Amino acid sequence: MATTTPTRGAPAPPPGGPGTVSNPPSVWRTRLWRFDDKASPYAYIAPFFLIFGAFGLYPMLYTGWIALHRVEMTSLNQSEWVGWHNFATILQDSEFWTAVTNTFVIGVISTVPQLLMALGMAHLLNYKLRASTVWRTVILTPYATSVATAALVFALVFRADGGLLNWVLHFVGIGNTDWGNGEWTSKIAISVIVIWRWTGYNTLIYLAAMQAVPADLYEAASIDGATRWQQFRKVTVPSLRPTILFTIVISTIGSMQLFGEPLLLQGGTLGSTGGSEHQYETLSIYLFNYGWKLGHLGPAAAVAWAMLVLLLLIALINWIVGRFVRNSAA
Repeated sequence: MATTTPTRGAPAPPPGGPGTVSNPPSVWRTRLWRFDDKASPYAYIAPFFLIFGAFGLYPMLYTGWIALHRVEMTSLNQSEWVGWHNFATILQDSEFWTAVTNTFVIGVISTVPQLLMALGMAHLLNYKLRASTVWRTVILTPYATSVATAALVFALVFRADGGLLNWVLHFVGIGNTDWGNGEWTSKIAISVIVIWRWTGYNTLIYLAAMQAVPADLYEAASIDGATRWQQFRKVTVPSLRPTILFTIVISTIGSMQLFGEPLLLQGGTLGSTGGSEHQYETLSIYLFNYGWKLGHLGPAAAVAWAMLVLLLLIALINWIVGRFVRNSAA
C-alpha cells in the first residue's frame, strides 16, 4: 500500500490574482521620507552651530563693533562711533608693543622646552614600563591643577625673601634673586609655571601618536642595526610631524592667552600691571588693564582683535612651515 509524505501547505495567493501589484506608498509618505533623508544631517549638526553662534560668533562680532566705538564701563548703553581710532591708540602705545614682545618671549621660552620634554617623556612611556598607567596619571596631574593654585604655589617658590628656590640656590653660592622684579627672571618664573602645567598634557598627545606608529617600522629599523636613538630620530619624529605641528599651534594659542600666571606671580597691583616696569606684562594683562581697570572697552576690544590677527599670522606661518616640511619629506 503506497504512502504519501506529508508536505507543508503552499501559501495562499494574494487577493486579486497572481498579477496584482501591492499598493504603492502614498505621496506624502514619500515626500516625508525624502525630507527626512535630506534634513536629518543638518538637524544633527545644528546644536553645534547654535552654540557656536551664541557663545563664539556673536561675542566676536560684538567685540568688533565695540572696537569701532567709544564705550566706557560706566556707561555701557552709550556709544560713539570713532572708526579706527581705538586701533590707532593701541598701535601708538609703547606699552602695547612691550606686551607683544613679552608675550612672544614668554611663549618661546615656555613652548620650546615644554614640547621637547613632552616628546622625550612620551618616548620613555612608549616602552613597556611597570605601572605605566600610574605614571601617565602622575604626568597628567599638573594639567588637572587649577592655574590659580599652581601660580600661588610657584609664587611662594620664587619669593625673593624666604622663597624655596632662593633657599636651595643659597647652598650653591648663588645670592638671593628677585625673581619677580627682574627683566628675564620674571619671564623665566612664568615660563616654569607654564611648563609644569602643560608638559604632561602634550606628553599624552605625543604618546597617543607614537602608539599609532606601525611596529613594522621599528622592527625593520632594528633589523638594519638602528639603535634606540636612531629609531627615535628616523622613525618616531618623522611619524609625529603632524602631531608636533598641532601641539605648536595649540601652545602658541595658549601663550597668546597667558593671563593667570603673570597676574598671580606677584599679585596685587604689581601682578595686574605686569610688574613694576611692565617687564612681564602680556597682551591679556594689557587688555585687562584697559577694559577693567581703566574702563575703556573700545581699546580693550581693539587689543582682542589685534590678538586674533597675531594668532592668524602665526597659524599662517605654521601652515607654511608644515607644508614645506611635508614637501621636503616627500
